Parts: sequence; C-alpha cells; structure tokens
Amino acid sequence: MTIRVLVADDQSMVRAGFRMLLAGEEDIEVVAEAGNGLEAVDKAARFHPTVVLMDIRMPELDGLEATRRILAADNAARILILTTFDLDEYIYEALKAGASGFVLKDDTPEQLIAAVRTVAAGDALLSPTITRRVIKQFTRIPRPAPPKELDDLSEREREVFRLIAGGLSNAEIAQELYISETTVKTHVTHILQKLDLRDRVQAVVLAYQTGFFEPEAVRSSGRDESPTA
Repeated sequence: MTIRVLVADDQSMVRAGFRMLLAGEEDIEVVAEAGNGLEAVDKAARFHPTVVLMDIRMPELDGLEATRRILAADNAARILILTTFDLDEYIYEALKAGASGFVLKDDTPEQLIAAVRTVAAGDALLSPTITRRVIKQFTRIPRPAPPKELDDLSEREREVFRLIAGGLSNAEIAQELYISETTVKTHVTHILQKLDLRDRVQAVVLAYQTGFFEPEAVRSSGRDESPTA
C-alpha cells in the first residue's frame, strides 16, 4: 500500500525539499502540499493522506490547531510534527493534540523516511529525549484521577505500560522483561485497546497526565536518539 503524504510548511523550499526526498521512495507518494494551517486542514480533507508532515509555526492557523482539526475530522490520520528539540511547550501541546511523532528538519533523509513509514504503520515515534521533556512538563500540572480502565490491565500489561511511558522501544521492552518482541507487540495492542488509545504516544500522555506512573519510577533508555516505534 502506498503511503500518501501531505507536506505542510510555510516555506516553499522546505516543502520542495521534502517532496524531492520522498519522491525517490516507491512506497511513498506526496499527494499535496500546504503553505499554512488552514490549507493543511482543507487538503487533508480532500486528499486523505496517510501521514501529514506538519510544521508547528505557520500563518493563518498554526500546526497545533491544524492537527486538532485534521484528527477531529479523521481519527485515522497520522500527524508527524516537524520541530526542534528546544520547543518544549509545542511538544507538550502537540502530544495532547494527538500527534503521533516528531522529526527534526535537519534529520538525515534516512531518519525522515523511516519516521514516515513508522507512523504510517500505526506506530508512534517518540524518542527518550522527548519523553523526558514531556515527563518534566506533566509533573508541573494538576492531575486528574486515573481512568477506571487502568484497573483492567493485567500485571504484565502494567509492566509494559510502565516501560512504554519511559520511552522504551518494543525491542528494549522485550530485553527488559525477558520476553519476545512479538509478545511485547501483543501486550501493547491489548493496552491500547483497553485504554481506548490511538497509539503509544497517547499512552505516554495518559501515564503522566494522570500521575499513574511517577517519573522516578520509570526506567529511561540511555540512548537519547533512539526513537520508540
């Protein structure tokens, strides 16, 4: 299946660069471009992209509100935020808005292409560096009571959930718990289904928004730039 991509960025040269980069991939097609947030919302509705590469800072409508509107209209859409690591407040808000991951504009072509494929597959892209920044942000805000659905998780699912919240990949969770990666994927699927979450990014948000897991109780991966997938 071809991955349909919408590139939303207010700089035409940036859009052209992404189009040229992705054009060389047989399984990826750039179906539309948008120069502002309103145009991104409109073209997402018209072209039904698999993945939207969304810049945060755009005229007319910023990337955060565009993300909210696109996902409100199509919950199956996947938003990949184009950002830099020093925009903590945007990262936090983008996660709450439903973004499935983040990429840096100066990432290598290989990293960007891999990110598009990861998000298109329904997985999330959240590096441990981003995870720790999110944890720090969530510890500063009032916390609602954890949803009762958390009680439906088995003991093993709670262990997996805890490690997801720490930003570990499926492979790292498998190593940590001495189980197969396939088993981890099964647990992740069950966790998301029970908690009615779209992806593991939302799982991280839930874990720290409710205070279900405290930051000091979570083991973080030492490889800062290894994305969770």
